[in-house]
Amino acid sequence: MYLYHFGLRELPFTLTPNTSYYFGLPSHKQAIEVLTLALKTGEGFIKVTGEVGTGKTLLCRKLLNELPDHFVSAYIPNPCLSPAELRAAVARELDVAFDGPVDQQEFTLRIEQRLIEIHRQGQAVVLIIDEAQALPVESIEVLRLFSNLETESHKLLQVVLFGQPELDQKLDLPELRQLKQRIGFSYRLDVMDLEQLVQYVHHRLQVAGYRGSDVFSRACCKMLFRASQGTPRLVNVLCHKALMLAFGEGKQQVEPGHMQLAIIDTEAAVRRDGHIWRIWSLVLLCSVLSVAAGYWLWVRYL
Repeated sequence: MYLYHFGLRELPFTLTPNTSYYFGLPSHKQAIEVLTLALKTGEGFIKVTGEVGTGKTLLCRKLLNELPDHFVSAYIPNPCLSPAELRAAVARELDVAFDGPVDQQEFTLRIEQRLIEIHRQGQAVVLIIDEAQALPVESIEVLRLFSNLETESHKLLQVVLFGQPELDQKLDLPELRQLKQRIGFSYRLDVMDLEQLVQYVHHRLQVAGYRGSDVFSRACCKMLFRASQGTPRLVNVLCHKALMLAFGEGKQQVEPGHMQLAIIDTEAAVRRDGHIWRIWSLVLLCSVLSVAAGYWLWVRYL
């Protein structure tokens, strides 16, 4: 791999959401501010949406790490759950104890008792659901019923929904209009512009330990921006591939040819049209792979 070639401690463009690489894009900062304000004011439902790859899960983990001490958090990363499964998941997160099998009414009662117990201890409970667009309609209705649990002055449970734009479409359904009216705060994540993308790439390399001159030129960043449309996940995929190609040629900087090959190799990227360009790229890819194979064999021989 290219770690030693570029003087890196770790891979800078992995797809696993890692809060140590949190950059603080304006859109993400504003979302955190909205979430913090909404949780402080005790809103029942809070919603954050964004297109695929815009950093919702990273933001979700950032929020979990920075919740004030008086919050008890329940986190559900995979919400494709039936109503009974959702109740069980919430109960597990809140350490609700059961002596034996109980019906759903008893299930809800035990959760309510646990919420009251936490409230009496001077704490608040926040339920954070990632990929909320995957929630079945029946399970969303369970969330609404949970939100009915309250004292005279406070909600016993606050719910934060992170989801793709399909979540908005689901909440527009007539049977979910009651829940939609209870969403006190909402925010939509944006993609990066060119300047933000340049800073984002530099930031991730720096966190990974890189201390040299710019690996990605301005021209490469422009190509990266056009191909990714400013989506962080796609930027990570393309940068990783481009670094591998530069390493294969023994280059210390990523060149436009490397970036173009990475774009061609990535289905989700926005690509240039043109038969001649595709032929040229295929020839260049073959040459790069040949050089990389030769380098590998040389290392093996030594």
